[in-house]
Amino acid sequence: MTTLSTHVLDTALGQPAQGVPVQLTRLTPAVLVLGSGTTDQDGRIGSLTAKELTAGTYQLRFDTAAYARATEQEIFFPEVTVTFLISDERHYHVPLLLSPFAFSTYRGS
Repeated sequence: MTTLSTHVLDTALGQPAQGVPVQLTRLTPAVLVLGSGTTDQDGRIGSLTAKELTAGTYQLRFDTAAYARATEQEIFFPEVTVTFLISDERHYHVPLLLSPFAFSTYRGS
C-alpha cells in the first residue's frame, strides 16, 4: 500500500510550522482532490487521505499565506505547490522548508 506524509519546518523561526493547511490532489490519470489536513504542533501531517494512492502525478498545495497571517510574518509566496510522481508501492514523504522569501522541498524517507 502506498502512503504519503508531509512535514513543514519554518526555517526563519527555527521551529515546526504548525497550522499550515495542505491539500492533496491527484492530477493523472484524472484530476481529483483526495484530501486535506492541517499540520500539527510538530509541523506534520501523517496522512492526507484514506484513499488508495496509485501510480500517477500528484500535487500538494500548502497554504502558506494562512500560516504567515497566523504567525504575523510577511511572506512572498502565498502558496507552495509541489507536484510529484508516485510510481510504486512505498511510503512517500514530502517535506517543505519554509521561510518568508524562499522555500525548499525534497523527497524524504
